[in-house]
Amino acid sequence: MGVFRIVFMGTPAFAAVALKALVDAGHEVIAVYSQPPRPKGRGMETQKSPAHILAEEHGIPVRTPASLRTTEEAAAFAALQADVAVVAAYGLILPKAVLDAPRHGCLNIHASLLPRWRGAAPIQRASMAGDANTGVTIMQMAEGLDTGPMLLKEEFAIGADMNAGALHDALAEIGARLIVQALDQLPDLKPGPQPVDGVTYAAKITKEECRIDWRRSASELDRHIRGLSPAPGAFTEIGGERLTILAADPVAGSDAAGTTIDDRLTIACGEGALRPTLVKRAGKRAMSVEEMLRGFAVPKGTALS
Repeated sequence: MGVFRIVFMGTPAFAAVALKALVDAGHEVIAVYSQPPRPKGRGMETQKSPAHILAEEHGIPVRTPASLRTTEEAAAFAALQADVAVVAAYGLILPKAVLDAPRHGCLNIHASLLPRWRGAAPIQRASMAGDANTGVTIMQMAEGLDTGPMLLKEEFAIGADMNAGALHDALAEIGARLIVQALDQLPDLKPGPQPVDGVTYAAKITKEECRIDWRRSASELDRHIRGLSPAPGAFTEIGGERLTILAADPVAGSDAAGTTIDDRLTIACGEGALRPTLVKRAGKRAMSVEEMLRGFAVPKGTALS
């Protein structure tokens, strides 16, 4: 259909991949909306989002309002006179005045096969649930939570050993490609309603949810760990010190749940056992279990919290 005047609205790396694809495709990105810079990391230094950084590298004006619900913000958005808004993991609810402002409305890049995993954490939830497949949906946005009609979908098989980080990267590339395709085909795409059946919600990951409950089965915890890796990370505690487990293998074994059954950090679960392979101690880099145990022995029979 040619070149669009686009307002892009996104925050994390997932969004930045799509933004780059739109720029590379020759579209005119007239503004980027992103979450405000926030303190992050061990030093709690204020950092701009990946989409914010990429926009500045391309000379695109960036706006970081805390809300879009004020009359002033809605008017400022409408004044951009965009052909279309593209939204990817932005982090703010778009009110009706914003949804209706662009000539072709607002298109969302959602990292699931809607209506499964509507909401904030579709990638982690699909991985944690053990879904065999997920994908990306390009959706015409409406006022509900990821309820709008669908324009394009692409399915992706989740590998048996794939963690949420690898799944994120794969879906980000698919989403970037699909949004460019959707804009190319926009006049011919016929929006279809989402199915009534199969609706699930991908709630935001909470800090307490990241704590490993060793009473669960090894297979469940394997999915749990992969779904939270590399961030925010599933964790346990040894002697009061936090240990984040980034990868593990389910193995045979039994003992009191949460107890090591050998000196290789194999941990008994409610059913079976888990042998961590990649871990991170508090304040240290990620390392293999073998490397960690050379300087931090964990004897057989150690109870983890």
